[in-house]
Amino acid sequence: MTQLPLSQIWVYPVKSMVGATVDECSVSELGLVGDRVWAVRDLENGGIRGAKKFGGLMKLSASFVKGSDDVSISLPSGRVVRSDDSDVHTAISEAIGVPVQLEHLRPATDLDHFRRGAPSSDDMMEELRNVFGRDIDEPLPDFSVFPPEVMEFESPPGTYYDCWPLMIMSTSALRSMQQALPDSQIDIRRFRPSLVIDTGDQTGHPEFSWAGKTARIGDCEIEFQSACPRCVMVTREVGDDLPADRAILRHIVRDLNQNVGVYAKVTKPGTIKTTDQLTFLS
Repeated sequence: MTQLPLSQIWVYPVKSMVGATVDECSVSELGLVGDRVWAVRDLENGGIRGAKKFGGLMKLSASFVKGSDDVSISLPSGRVVRSDDSDVHTAISEAIGVPVQLEHLRPATDLDHFRRGAPSSDDMMEELRNVFGRDIDEPLPDFSVFPPEVMEFESPPGTYYDCWPLMIMSTSALRSMQQALPDSQIDIRRFRPSLVIDTGDQTGHPEFSWAGKTARIGDCEIEFQSACPRCVMVTREVGDDLPADRAILRHIVRDLNQNVGVYAKVTKPGTIKTTDQLTFLS
């Protein structure tokens, strides 16, 4: 059986904010435990929103307050606020320039919580091009790879991830993009993977070939879905050290069939560690 080392585990406590790597993580059927358990709600148009709409979210970073489910959020100004601070909603709103409210993940039965908010444009094609960062002459993704519920809901009810519980990338993919775009900064923070797999000296994007396969990591088992279509988020400014860069998405659309990384779902919950191997089962 083919084995590849697990290189990094990323957890993002707040949807679209910068997260951090961990050495070990429990995995449920809904993905990494602790991942995207907070998000912001658009107070003007409704709906839970991420950096597809509010790019400024990617300039903020979040971590859990030790021993609690609250989060500590670092703002671009250098201020740190907590989810239980009385002015946390105002502080985040001022930091990203739009009125929002920080909200904790709700149960899947609370369907209204997850329904999409109003679009920013009455022209649906314009709305989709803005969300996916496509120029007018570029194709939109194949929406059939997305779960059908995301047509009605901002995320699958009971979760704050976009489509599937896990998004997995290879070290080869990061290296390949840097080689293709020597003037760009190909930083892992742009792509927000759940897991990074060390694919050694393999070239290109080997994870594209994993779609449809199953694998074990630690005592967790996963099933790879489809390659991950990319949106405007990969072009966003993340901080002073990582500026906005539309060239990255142009390369992804033009040369990578719009994809970077591969989605996966969890078929057997368990625990994973960065010392584990990804072992293909089929």
